[in-house]
Amino acid sequence: MLEFIPESLQLSEEHQRFLVELIGRSSLFVFGTVIAPLFGRILPFLCWWILKLVQRFVPLNTTVIYDRLIKPVRNSLVTVGALVFIALCLNLFDRYLRIYQFLGFFIYLALAVSIAWFASRIAQRVIRIYAIKLIQRLGGEVNETALVFETLTNAIIILFAVLLFAQGLRLNLVAISASIGVGGVVVAFAARHALERIIGTIELFLDRPYQPGEYIQVNFNPYGEDVYGRVESIGLRSTKIRTAGRNTIIFVPNSIMASKNIENISRGKKVVAMLYLDFFRRLEESEQALVKRIIVESTDTFWGIDKANTRIRFSQPEEKPGTRARINFFLSSSGEDSLALRKRLVDLANNTIARKLLAYNIKFSMPEPIVYIDSPMTI
Repeated sequence: MLEFIPESLQLSEEHQRFLVELIGRSSLFVFGTVIAPLFGRILPFLCWWILKLVQRFVPLNTTVIYDRLIKPVRNSLVTVGALVFIALCLNLFDRYLRIYQFLGFFIYLALAVSIAWFASRIAQRVIRIYAIKLIQRLGGEVNETALVFETLTNAIIILFAVLLFAQGLRLNLVAISASIGVGGVVVAFAARHALERIIGTIELFLDRPYQPGEYIQVNFNPYGEDVYGRVESIGLRSTKIRTAGRNTIIFVPNSIMASKNIENISRGKKVVAMLYLDFFRRLEESEQALVKRIIVESTDTFWGIDKANTRIRFSQPEEKPGTRARINFFLSSSGEDSLALRKRLVDLANNTIARKLLAYNIKFSMPEPIVYIDSPMTI
C-alpha cells in the first residue's frame, strides 16, 4: 500500500510539462504586471518626443500644447499605458482560453473604461480650447454647438471602447454588429422625429443659411403670408424667430427650417466700388468705346462682380485737359469674408484694366483710391 501511494500521486510527463509551462507563463505575467506602471510613465515622455519631432516639420508651440492637453491628463495617460502593457502580457495565456477570458474580462474592462475616460477628457479640452476659439475667430456664435460636438464625440468614444472590450475578449463582432444594427433600426424607427430634428440641426450648422441676429423671411403655410423676423437663437431642437409685426417669438423645429426656402434679408446687400480714371488726353468716342469694352472684358473673369450693373460714365473736367471716367462696380455678398474677397478681386480687375489700356497706349492716373459704399437691397 505504501508503494502504491507515491505512484498514484506522481504526475505524468505531459502534466508536468503543462504545469511547468503554466507556472513560467504566470511568472512572466506577474512580472509584466509589476513593471507595467514603468511602461505607463514612459508614455508622457513619448508624447513630448513626438511633439518635438512634429515641430521640425510643422510650426507648433509644443510647450503650450503639452501643458494644455497632455499635462492635465497625465495620470490617465499613465494608467492607459500600464493597462495596455498588462493586456499585451495577457497574451501569454493565449493557449489557456478559460484563464485568458477570466483575466481578460477585468483587464479589458479596465482598459476600455480608462481609454474612454482619457479620450473623453482630451476631446473635451480640444473642443473647449481650440474649437471654440476657431468658431469665434470665424465670427460664429458659441452656443449649444460645442455641446453637440462634445456629445457626439463621447458617443463615438464609448462605441469604440465597447468594440475594444469585445475584441479583447475575442467575441463574435459580426454577431454583435448585427445585433446593434437591428437594435439601431428599431431605435431609429421609434425616434425618427427626434433624429430628423438632430439631422436638421446638423444641416443648419453646416450650411449656415442664417445666424442669430439676422433677419429672414420664410413661408410655413403656402396659403398664408410669409413670416418675417429676427433670428433670436438656434438651439438643438428648434430655431427662435421674433416676428417683426407682432413682436412675438415663433419656435420652429430645425428639421422644418432645413426643408424650407429661406430668404436672408440681412445678407441681401450690395456694395458699390467707385473709382475714377483720369486720362491724360481727350478721348474720342471710339476710344471711349474701347475703354468700356476693356473694362467689361476685364471683369468677366472675376466672380462676384455684377457685370450687368457695371456703370461707366465719361466727363470732361473743366479745370484740366483730358477725360475722366467714373466706374461703378456692384459687388453682391452673403458675408463679410466673401465681401472682403470680392473687394480684393476688384483690385485685381483694376490692375488688369491698367495693363490692357497701357497695351493700347492709353495712359491714365487714379487720383483717388477706390471707395466702397454700402447699398442695401430693396425689400
